[in-house]
Amino acid sequence: MKIDKTKTNSIRKAFGKTLVQVGELNEKIVVMDADLACSTQTKMFGDKFPDRFFDCGIAEQDMVATAAGLASEGKIPFVASFAMFATGRTYDQIRNGICYPCFNVKIIGTHGGVTVGEDGATHQALEDISLMRNIPHMTVIVPADSRECEEVIKYAALHDGPMYIRISRSNVPDIFDEHYHFNIHKAVVVEEGTDITVFTNGETLAEVLLAAEELKKENISVEVVNVPVIKPLDIQTVISCAKKTKFAVTVENHSTIGGLGSAICETLATKYPSKVYRVGINDEFGQSGKSDELLEYYGLDAKTLVKRIRTMYKKEQENI
Repeated sequence: MKIDKTKTNSIRKAFGKTLVQVGELNEKIVVMDADLACSTQTKMFGDKFPDRFFDCGIAEQDMVATAAGLASEGKIPFVASFAMFATGRTYDQIRNGICYPCFNVKIIGTHGGVTVGEDGATHQALEDISLMRNIPHMTVIVPADSRECEEVIKYAALHDGPMYIRISRSNVPDIFDEHYHFNIHKAVVVEEGTDITVFTNGETLAEVLLAAEELKKENISVEVVNVPVIKPLDIQTVISCAKKTKFAVTVENHSTIGGLGSAICETLATKYPSKVYRVGINDEFGQSGKSDELLEYYGLDAKTLVKRIRTMYKKEQENI
């Protein structure tokens, strides 16, 4: 698949626009934000439906607890903030106030991963997916581009139950076109390959696809699998792809502990025991810098991924 990094779009804007669309279709939808409406793009909904928009100020715990109350009365709250604050500051309220009673609240964590950039470690959520996927009843989704984000928000508006949806700050290339339809039960093989399977999601999908294109020139065939839904994980696709290439790699803009890599490893350990190389943030905090610089520093950009995957592949070939 050809990816053009010079043409990018904002997933956050796609989120904001889609919120307005689902809000027009269902008056039960309300939106809540923690003094970040311009950054999260929930301002679009607030401008359109001021009576159904609540800026809760810098009080994320109160916001989530209030969302639980609204859900108990039949509303469908979409709650947005930076991923760090939406999950870290509010863990107790999410666990006990939303997931335990299984209330229909959608938590949107924007600005996930190191690509938050200059805001630095305090604002870079690298543990949010780990936190959310460990809570019973919670669904965890990481869209890769604007189209997938649109589909995910539309799905979330129609389906009952707690959800955590993580989107990035940085603009990303378009990967999926108007024919793409999100399926909560399916991971998507976006590039067929025979030598290596790379499981990824979110903004690193574009980087992996670019890396796969370069590795193809070296006769290394990389199968790229987009895994937008980390929980519930599409176990069958994970197993079948791992069996096909017998070489699995995970790439994520998140800690290697508890995220996509862990989910893949847990599945294969019990269903198809095999080695998995995990690429992500290795048990450390992020730091301040431009998003592209941080992707490169942590080895998540296409150029570095080419080197890392090539090295892994050659190492495995030597052991055969």
